[in-house]
Amino acid sequence: MSEPTLYEQLGGEAAVNAAVDNFYRRVLADERVNHWFEGTDMVRQAAKQKAFLTFAFGGPNNYTGMDMKDGHAHLVAKGLGDADFDAIVDNLGTTLREMGVAEDLIARVAATAETTRGAVLGRI
Repeated sequence: MSEPTLYEQLGGEAAVNAAVDNFYRRVLADERVNHWFEGTDMVRQAAKQKAFLTFAFGGPNNYTGMDMKDGHAHLVAKGLGDADFDAIVDNLGTTLREMGVAEDLIARVAATAETTRGAVLGRI
């Protein structure tokens, strides 16, 4: 029997949905990064994030959004950088800790997020 995916270990769809909702509440309150979301349809944004994280964590692939580079290019052009990326990962970790997720799983989530840094910041 194979090891459960990160998606399954986190608790599946319900856990990812709750984490994304809690995460965006935290991000929108974070003055380091909330300006990047001004004018964003947050319902649509959360739905895209839920689909992306589900796929990235080994769950069903229902993500139909742009690739990370194209999806963030307009933000990179406005100055999105490493400090912003770090703040987002920090908010994600804090959200998961508050939800009682084990540190080893949080580390795996952070490592998964880290694999997107180059694309999100337009470097690859």
